[in-house]
Amino acid sequence: MAARSVIALVSVAEVVATDLADHLERRGHDVRAVRQPWEAESLLSGKGIDVVVVGDSLSQAEGRDLLRRHGGEGGPDFILICRPADLVDKVLALELGAADVVESPLNVRELAARIGGLLARRGRNAGELVVLENATVDLRSAMVMHRSGTEEQLSPGQVALLRLFLASPRKVLTRDDIIAAAPAENADAFDRSIDSRIVRLRRKLDTETITTIRGAGYRFDPPTQFAD
Repeated sequence: MAARSVIALVSVAEVVATDLADHLERRGHDVRAVRQPWEAESLLSGKGIDVVVVGDSLSQAEGRDLLRRHGGEGGPDFILICRPADLVDKVLALELGAADVVESPLNVRELAARIGGLLARRGRNAGELVVLENATVDLRSAMVMHRSGTEEQLSPGQVALLRLFLASPRKVLTRDDIIAAAPAENADAFDRSIDSRIVRLRRKLDTETITTIRGAGYRFDPPTQFAD
């Protein structure tokens, strides 16, 4: 298994850092948070950091100083948080090689998405994302992220069932296929319990892509992004 990606939070406001760390850790990343510049120096001097988020609790000059010393080729990607009026600081940070500069106040999910984009560019994206009509599913963390902003956890059996459908697009799967490849999480795995599992999975994913084929089984008709 690939090593987990590592995100450093440097002088990020506590309420943001707590929510962001929780969001990232549930998606399979390691998060290391420090408050003081000297702590950041110690952390960044080591190897293995993929993305650094520098909060606006640190002065912009101190943030740029960290970027100069630890960014660049071979180093981590930097995201700097700045105040809306700090246009000059924003431009300076980008000219020095910051991967991104975001203004506060910020949305934690948006910031996490920006971090995910940088990790993907580095080949370090830990997620396996499936985009459906009304939700995105991270199979690695078994998380369903609805467009409304709410999140739900999939059970191991539901992940196995979804993976089975994803591996067999547009193919009718019988009850026997499902029992063999994605067994239920208890002994009640036959007949109508399969129907119940499908109904619960559809409801949790808020999707119409899994259809019942009367007398035959079930079929996953993927959205256009899965088309061959």
